[in-house]
Amino acid sequence: MYEIIKKNELATKIKQLEIKAPLIARKSKPGQFVILRVRKKGERIPLTFADWNRDKGTITLVFDEVGLTTRLLGALKVGDKILDISGPLGVPSVIKNYGTVAVVSGGVGVATSYNIIKALKKAGNRIISIIGAKTQQQLIFENKIKQNSDELYISTNDGTKGHKGVVSDVLKNLIENNYYFDLVYAIGPPLMMKAVVDLAKNYEIKSVVSLNCIMVDGCGMCGACRITVGDNTKFACIDGPEFDGGIVDFDELILRLNAFRQKEIQALKNYEKNLSA
Repeated sequence: MYEIIKKNELATKIKQLEIKAPLIARKSKPGQFVILRVRKKGERIPLTFADWNRDKGTITLVFDEVGLTTRLLGALKVGDKILDISGPLGVPSVIKNYGTVAVVSGGVGVATSYNIIKALKKAGNRIISIIGAKTQQQLIFENKIKQNSDELYISTNDGTKGHKGVVSDVLKNLIENNYYFDLVYAIGPPLMMKAVVDLAKNYEIKSVVSLNCIMVDGCGMCGACRITVGDNTKFACIDGPEFDGGIVDFDELILRLNAFRQKEIQALKNYEKNLSA
């Protein structure tokens, strides 16, 4: 059922898949995600929508090949089928006219911010987009983001395009140059989101973050995606993935995301060893 009908390599190890999934495409909304499994004995991983097309009955996912499951997913070809996909999951983004919104994204988070930017723009917001990557070669969705933003700023760690540094530097420069933001939306690596949220708090600007936690069942039963938001324990799969950034415990989030890092590394090593055998 979930046939890959189009595949692109956007940058080194960053893949984009357009997948036939009419029932999911029909119900998808900005900010939501799916959980998929590539093979029967494989893990279940969450991926936030980059886009969808209700007329074609397709969803678009963008991911970085950082572990075994994303490596297996990236190895699939046009015509191959994904074992199962559950979705759309999560609470959709709260889309309304806030005023001026800074959408700050990095890595593959740039792709997942795309449908949110489109929706916010359609709702009448002025969109200032800031996108970042390690290097110019890793930048993705630049033209798509530009077409749906009032202004676009770019940062790269090595300075090969735009500002040399990180996206939070660009946001700070804009604020200090008399840009006023009614909302800051951040999506990307946890450390990046934490830096953006801390900056927004310093200037008393409300922030929203989209969290990509470890997930298993996706319906709030297993507790794998639990996080602390303010004084409460929340589950990213059913309460999120978007939360008030100013009260998310990022230190706990980062600790939990790294809980299985060594096992993930070993699983990938075993896979690569078997390939070369």
